Amino acid sequence: MLAEIKIWLLLLALLVVSSNMQLHVHAVPQVPCFFIFGDSLVDNGNNNGLQTKAVSNYPPYGIDLPQGPTGRFTNGLTTADILAQILGFDKYIPPFANLASSDILLGVNYASASAGIREESGSHLGIRISLDKQLVNHGTTFSRITSSLGSKDAATQHLNKCLYYVGMGSNDYLNNYYMPQNYATSQNYTSEQYAEALITQYGNQIKTLHSYGARKVAIFGVGPLGCTPFSIASHGTNGSLCVDKINLDALLFNKKLVLLVDQLNKELTDAKFIYVNYLGIASGDALLAGFKVTNVGCCPVDEIGQCIHSETPCLNRSEYTFWDSFHPTEAANKVSAARSYQNLLVTDTHPMDISHLIKL
Repeated sequence: MLAEIKIWLLLLALLVVSSNMQLHVHAVPQVPCFFIFGDSLVDNGNNNGLQTKAVSNYPPYGIDLPQGPTGRFTNGLTTADILAQILGFDKYIPPFANLASSDILLGVNYASASAGIREESGSHLGIRISLDKQLVNHGTTFSRITSSLGSKDAATQHLNKCLYYVGMGSNDYLNNYYMPQNYATSQNYTSEQYAEALITQYGNQIKTLHSYGARKVAIFGVGPLGCTPFSIASHGTNGSLCVDKINLDALLFNKKLVLLVDQLNKELTDAKFIYVNYLGIASGDALLAGFKVTNVGCCPVDEIGQCIHSETPCLNRSEYTFWDSFHPTEAANKVSAARSYQNLLVTDTHPMDISHLIKL
């Protein structure tokens, strides 16, 4: 009976998402603008022109998009794309790399695959746009909006009404701390010290974002990093379903992130910050959501865990949680977007969900 109730609740949440999409497309969006900071989970093309292995503008990436490969690291839409739909935007938020001046007031996607909170994270893969550099790019956007609207005050007032998505930290673990052959962080920090150092830096970065006018900020925690097919294949699980040590570090980071959100809300009383429990959302019973394959990706992958160019992926993509060895399928992204926008469980977000955040 409990399982049936859970299935019904999940279907109801996804139905709400679909309803919102239908109600708001071609109407006035629920927020005037949407800005996205993050890594490959929401990168939609910023890495395409960079000298890096962390690119996905080739098939079979984008196989379920009408335009084909775009630089998204999935078969279709990212969580940020789906949130943009739910919010009522009639097109996806464009990447900073090829931003048209006509789009700038509606928002920008700054996300970059392999980027982290720390500058060096992901550097073994090549060039990437770290969170610090994404904030520099947002400073450029702020200047352009100031010019467009005629004053800094007008730009700030506009940006105060926007929704900000911030999701970083995964690469600081998977492409830094857990790669001792490339980075010294695991020798220089205990797990506790590393999480604390990351959170301290992250807090300063989010305060910089606040200084540019951000007042409604959804901060996504890291997911179950030890359950990615790459972690399982690289580290082994010792009989567990996932790599427990990596998941414990992800949980440690997220617990400190919740405290940071509380601290930011106490210090910056003119703004509201929320935490999205991506780890909790992604750790639920996959079978209840209709997923059947959770430990391998849908596409054949290369040595760094990305889809092999032009190889044929699985046909039953809606039954897979992972597209390649790191990134969720569009079907999994729909669940994450639905539950971050409107709670399915009270633990999904803290202290409120996005649907309430944007009404403040």
